Amino acid sequence: QVQLVESGGGLVQPGGSLRLSCAASGRTFSTYIMAWFRQAPGKEREFVAAISWNGVMTSYADSVKGRFTISRDNAKNTVYLQMNSLKPEDTAVYYCASLSKGSGWSQVQLAHMYDYWGQGTQVTVSS
Repeated sequence: QVQLVESGGGLVQPGGSLRLSCAASGRTFSTYIMAWFRQAPGKEREFVAAISWNGVMTSYADSVKGRFTISRDNAKNTVYLQMNSLKPEDTAVYYCASLSKGSGWSQVQLAHMYDYWGQGTQVTVSS
């Protein structure tokens, strides 16, 4: 079992920045791929970013490339999402997710492939 707890959400003005954190506990050795998804009201859950176990491979949704950065600190069992130049359309509940080893990198954008999910943290971008 893996437990994921997100933090760092809040209210920010357009153009501002936030850093989300996801702390993993339990069988953390199985967190081969970590990712962030988001879900806005009335919309489906959307892929945001993913990172491999060693941090070498990353993937980003086109909508956040150049603005968001995913990173992980395995010593702290924590994944981060640095969000810069935030836009109102970034408003959503952001979820942390983990994918076990054995799943291909080509699957990282598919929400149904992930094994564990956090409870979500609200990010609101508004004037």
